[in-house]
Amino acid sequence: MSFGANIGNFHPNLKELKLEIIYALSNGGQQGGGIAAFLPFILIMFIIYFLMIRPQTKRQKEKQNMIQSLQKGDKVITIGGVHGSVVGFKQKGTILILKVGKNMDIAVNRSAVAGLEKNVAPDEITTIEEKA
Repeated sequence: MSFGANIGNFHPNLKELKLEIIYALSNGGQQGGGIAAFLPFILIMFIIYFLMIRPQTKRQKEKQNMIQSLQKGDKVITIGGVHGSVVGFKQKGTILILKVGKNMDIAVNRSAVAGLEKNVAPDEITTIEEKA
């Protein structure tokens, strides 16, 4: 068995095989374009940063500033849904004392504040008895 016969088994037309090899060598084997290959990936990361990461960081910064600027009299909502007004601070300001009822005060961590309570007009407030 000769070497040429083996090649013929793999590729029926030896002339076409030579042309394919020459074509592949002339194109340099279609090597990657270096940084151009990473350009779509870099573009996607750029879009993700500006559409997702940057706005989230901005919101976190705004919330941190709001929490640090709390004062007595501010009406807040905790992450547990408790509404109250700040009446004092403990442990160098890390704990807030919230007034949640006539004779009821609770202590919560400053980090438990979800946000400031929006101003609600008195005519919008309804009690449970009024709904029934």
